[in-house]
Amino acid sequence: MDLQNKTVVLTGATGGIGQAVAQLLEQRGANLVLVARHQQALETLRESLKRPESHAVCAADVTDGEQRENLLHFLRYGLDDHGIDVVINNAGTNQFSLLSQRSPSSVEHEIALNLNAPILLTQGMLSWINRPGIILNIGSTLGAIGYPGYSTYCAAKSGVQRFSEALDRELDGSGIRVLFLAPRTTDTRLNNDAVQEMNRALGNHSDSVDVVAKHVVKVIEDEIASLWIGWPEKLFVRINQLVPNVVSKSIRKQQATIHQFISNRKKHV
Repeated sequence: MDLQNKTVVLTGATGGIGQAVAQLLEQRGANLVLVARHQQALETLRESLKRPESHAVCAADVTDGEQRENLLHFLRYGLDDHGIDVVINNAGTNQFSLLSQRSPSSVEHEIALNLNAPILLTQGMLSWINRPGIILNIGSTLGAIGYPGYSTYCAAKSGVQRFSEALDRELDGSGIRVLFLAPRTTDTRLNNDAVQEMNRALGNHSDSVDVVAKHVVKVIEDEIASLWIGWPEKLFVRINQLVPNVVSKSIRKQQATIHQFISNRKKHV
């Protein structure tokens, strides 16, 4: 899809990845609808762009049913006559912790934001999004490789992948594509000091938000059904599908280090 003059909805717009994606989409000529929880942060982001008058903002917590419905109403009726061409479900969260140490409410929120919200936002737009149209769901490498300390995040992002795959097939021939992008560890505020130190200790690779943003644009422009970012993570994804015991043995060697950093994180929370 050519993004010139297309209207793109971006959730999680004020996060690290979201801001980088917004800047790159604007460079491609897109008109943006920036969505996040806090109005002032959205206004600051819009004013930082080169064409702020071309973009709209809408403050909404996409895990809240009423706010989500208000957002859908705004997207359908509150903009000009061009309608919505692309939706990027980017809002997400994770918590590096053992499941036994999590509160039920934190688990529910993580699944609500990472999995339920993209599904329900997509459902709410299917009858009126422009055709041709694109829905891009942002997943994670951890959706394909179960990793200690991220059990519910892995579960949610795995669900996002299968949801995207199934709905893309369900909508085949309708003019709507449902695409999926899985970044590996990215340098954002979601990964606190303990996580960054652990990744350095284990030799885990990470990407800048600009790298992820470039892949977001590539997936949309080339209409790639699914794309995994990073080497050797892409290889591990395939190995985990075919011979998961190999990956389990590799992670088992990291187990002591992982638990050390989980314990350090708990002490400082």
